[in-house]
Amino acid sequence: MNFAVVLAVFPLIFFGELPDKTMFASLYLSSRGRPLAVWFGAAGAFLVHVVIAVTVGSALFHVLSQRAVDIVVAVLFAIGAVLAFAATEEGQEAQAEEAIDAARTRTHRIVGTAFAVIFIAEWGDLTQVLIANLAARYHEPLSVAVGSLAALWTVAAIAAASGQGLVRILPGLLLRRITGTACAVFAVVALVGAIRG
Repeated sequence: MNFAVVLAVFPLIFFGELPDKTMFASLYLSSRGRPLAVWFGAAGAFLVHVVIAVTVGSALFHVLSQRAVDIVVAVLFAIGAVLAFAATEEGQEAQAEEAIDAARTRTHRIVGTAFAVIFIAEWGDLTQVLIANLAARYHEPLSVAVGSLAALWTVAAIAAASGQGLVRILPGLLLRRITGTACAVFAVVALVGAIRG
């Protein structure tokens, strides 16, 4: 495992996920149920998604030439940047509330509800795309998985423990801009790598 890759991946995924709809879902569920149960459900869903994203990203590296991987990574990071800049905090919060309004918050259902909501919400999400890109870029699937999972589990823990106060401290729009800027930089780096061949 390459700890430099783990440390490089963690902040990008952390800031990408922090203002995400899955964070708002965890906040919402935690406000109506037991935070630890919400965290366990979210952590399980994130684990499944990290495995899927790292597998897809690693497969890109083995199937395509390095130049093709750089081009795909540049395009996907550019898409990630656009998604990050285009997302609004209100839209993310509304999506999260709609996804779980009908859910019961009894203790025995919280873990399953959190898992299902996060699992469904993460498909095609910015951080899932980023994880696949990072796995393709760094060629270190285990390191990318560990850094990503640590970031996602940390966000889930913060969301489950903090309630609505977190969003007041760190505005979602600012976090989205940080993530969008980082994605744009990675897209340029990957494109330059593809051009240089």
